[in-house]
Amino acid sequence: MRHNKKFNHLGRTASHRGAMLANMAVSLIMHKRITTTLAKAKALKKYVEPLITRSKNDTTTSRRVVFRYLQDKEAVKTLFGEVAAKVANRPGGYTRVIKLGIRQGDAAELAFIELVDFDENMAKAPAAKKTRRSRRSNKSAEAAAPAAEAPKAEEAAPAADAAEAKAEEAPKAE
Repeated sequence: MRHNKKFNHLGRTASHRGAMLANMAVSLIMHKRITTTLAKAKALKKYVEPLITRSKNDTTTSRRVVFRYLQDKEAVKTLFGEVAAKVANRPGGYTRVIKLGIRQGDAAELAFIELVDFDENMAKAPAAKKTRRSRRSNKSAEAAAPAAEAPKAEEAAPAADAAEAKAEEAPKAE
C-alpha cells in the first residue's frame, strides 16, 4: 500500500525521475524560466525550492549538498552567486508556476515555471496597469477635445497678432 506517499512519480523509475528533475533544475537555474508540463513543473518546484533555500547560506557544506543534487558546477556557481543574491531576503516561494493551456498533440497541460525575482514583466505590470471604472466616462473624447482646441488657439494667436499690427498701423496713419 502507498499510504502517505504523496509525491508524483511522473511515470518513471526513481533514478530516471531524479535525473530528469536534476536536469530541469539546472535548466531553470541557468535560464530562469522553462516551459514543461504542469505535473513536471509542480514536481520541480518541490525539488528546487529547498536547493535555493540552501544556497542562501554560502558554505562549503551547502555547495556540496547542492552539487550532489544538480551535478553541474556552472549551475551551482550561478545558484550561489546570482540567484542567492536576489532571493537573500525572501522567506520562501522562489518559483512561480503559470498554466499555459493544453498541448495540441497529447492534450497535456503545459505550464512554465520561473524564478520569481528574475521576471521583470511581472514586476512592471502593476505599475503600468490602468483600470477603467465606468463605461460612461468618455476620457478618450475629453483628451482629444483639448488637443483639438490647442491648434485652434495657436491659429488664433497669429490672427490676433495681425489684428494688433493693423491696430498699431492705423494710429500711425492718422
